[in-house]
This record gives sequence, structure tokens and C-alpha cells, in this order.
Amino acid sequence: MISLANATVRYQTKLLSLPNIRLAQGDILGLNGVSGSGKSTVAMLLSGFLLPTSGTVSTPSYDKNKANPVQWVGQHPELSFNPKWTLLRSLKESFRQIDFNSHLKSLCIEKEWLSRYPKELSGGQLQRIALLRALLPTTQYLLCDEITAQLDPITQQSIWMQLLKFSKERNIALLVISHERTLLASICEKITTLE
Repeated sequence: MISLANATVRYQTKLLSLPNIRLAQGDILGLNGVSGSGKSTVAMLLSGFLLPTSGTVSTPSYDKNKANPVQWVGQHPELSFNPKWTLLRSLKESFRQIDFNSHLKSLCIEKEWLSRYPKELSGGQLQRIALLRALLPTTQYLLCDEITAQLDPITQQSIWMQLLKFSKERNIALLVISHERTLLASICEKITTLE
């Protein structure tokens, strides 16, 4: 289980109070709120990229030589790849000796994309590869931060169908961060709204 309790974070000149969150494996939780309310901050805290000013964050312990079981995928995949590496090299860095090829078809990834550099793919293509990179065999919690906000409706639907399938098959918890309440209502068991 990962959780956030009584957490605050300093953001510019103000102190943000964040909601208490508990996410067990297999849960699908939606997180909604206006821009600047702290949605991405929650993801950064739960994935270990940020420490709270006060309160507690609980995440699973893991071997630092292995991948974090909590993976965060953001809205802008172009920022998460080394622009000087091919996408294949980025995937191999994550997967190391593990085969990822079985997931290419399920995420509608063309194998020839992998020989390209990030700037040579569209946002939707790159987002699919970012998701693939986060879906390691060790992933237990996937934090999806506005991951389909820039994509067309058909691509959005395809990606969410596959993520829900992965969640069910592998008991992966999803934290779905979105401005779109309709999306959250259609895929999440519960929705928390940040004021």
C-alpha cells in the first residue's frame, strides 16, 4: 500500500494541504482538481520525487538496484526521455534483461518507432512508449498524471482500455489524475477532489 497522510508542501509562497490518500494494489483511484491544486504534487510525493514539508508518505521498500514499484507517468512524455538516445535504448535501460516485446502490440506501438529519437514521434506515440517503460514486471502502482490529456479520443480510449486490463491482470493500482471528471467516473472506483 502507498499512502499520504496529513501532508503539506510549500508551493511558491503558500503551503498546500493535500488530502489523505491510501492506494492498495488493484485499486483504481481518481484525483481531480483545478490547476495548481496539487494533483501533480501528490504524484511526485507518492513516487518519491518530492518530500513533504510535513506529514507522512508511505511507499513500499525496494532494492535501490531495482526499479521502484511506484512508477509515475506525466502529461509531457517528451520531458521523460533522453533526446540523444533512441527509444529502444531508453526501454532497454528500464527493462534491462527483460523482454518488453509482448507489450508492443497491446499498446499499439510499432516496432520501427523504437529505432527513432523522441523528437521523431508524435505525442501520442511517445506517451505509449512512456507507459510501456513504466509497466515493468515489478510495477505495483502506476501514477497516471494527465497522461491522455493531449491525445485524441480514440487513442485515449485505447490506452485506458489497455491500462485497465494490465491493472486487472497484474493487480496494479492506478492513480488516475485528470481534469476530466467524465473520464474519472468511467474508470475509477473512487474519486478524490482537491480544492
